[in-house]
Amino acid sequence: MTQAPGGLEPVDALRRIAFLLEREREETRRVEAYRKAATVILPLGEEEVRRRVAAGTLRDLPGIGPSTSAVIEAVVRGEVPDKLADLESRADQPLAAGGEALRAQLRGDLHSHSDWSDGGSPIEEMVASAMELGHDYLALTDHSPRLTVAHGLTADRLRRQLRIVEALNAQTSPGFTLLKSIEVDILDDGALDQDEDLLGELDLRVASVHSKLTMASGAMTRRMVAAVENPLTSVLGHCTGRRVMPRRGDRGSRSGSRMRPPSEFDAAAVLEACAATGTAVEINSRPERQDPPGALLTLAIETGCLFAVSTDAHAPGQLDFLDYGCERAVRYGVPADRVVNTWPLDRLLAWAGDPGSAA
Repeated sequence: MTQAPGGLEPVDALRRIAFLLEREREETRRVEAYRKAATVILPLGEEEVRRRVAAGTLRDLPGIGPSTSAVIEAVVRGEVPDKLADLESRADQPLAAGGEALRAQLRGDLHSHSDWSDGGSPIEEMVASAMELGHDYLALTDHSPRLTVAHGLTADRLRRQLRIVEALNAQTSPGFTLLKSIEVDILDDGALDQDEDLLGELDLRVASVHSKLTMASGAMTRRMVAAVENPLTSVLGHCTGRRVMPRRGDRGSRSGSRMRPPSEFDAAAVLEACAATGTAVEINSRPERQDPPGALLTLAIETGCLFAVSTDAHAPGQLDFLDYGCERAVRYGVPADRVVNTWPLDRLLAWAGDPGSAA
């Protein structure tokens, strides 16, 4: 054990371990053990935690097991827990080498989920992690009503969420903004799955296909072009819907989740619509998506598209997946000045309010 830095508290150590485990795509149940332990001891106060450590009664608390109690006990002794030290030793390196310069230019993330839909953590936890990563902004993009399997937000629930976003922005430090956003489903006919007046109240909208991914190419092309040409669409999310490796690390996901081929559509037509309207093409940073594929990413660059390198994070530690997206963007030659989340907030908001102004 090494000495803990001054001010390290057991709750901080447990949260940090959970973040770093998520960053490494560890199984959800292991991550949640540390986050649950932090929740259990937070209301006890420092003196009660120390008393329990001294008395050997920490594990009498529900949700505190051998691994989490070892972390708490080490911090109380003034030491860095072995688990934390091991994870931190690997966190010094990017998750994917090659995109470091672009990552340093990113000011935020335009695709993330909370436990209001299918994410695993409260909005406050996602915000805290985004701020710790140095983001200037984070788009909260929970799902829309049609995606019932992901507990998509009805109009009423979205309105309630927007009030919470406003309250959080009033409390956070200057220099950070939680954007009022949504990942809105692209319906079969290309319409967006939410009340248009309500969509107009948002700062930014990511439009994605989640259903009928095997639709015939012609119909899928018309569907996607219609969505892209809707002036409310800011970003086209994970455009092919493919999955190239098993999905891990999300609440409720199975480590053996099946891989999925890309949807078929006229990529040139869709990307030309994106370029014409100023709609950004998402470079989805999730390792299992790697979407768009390399050939489409190259075509998007040649077509003159804007891009958004985003995580599609469903847990706080996944906000660090930006490394993966940045590596792919640099490898294929995406110009940094065409990545909209390298832009300062005022420019980003002006573009999201009128994507065509950047076309």
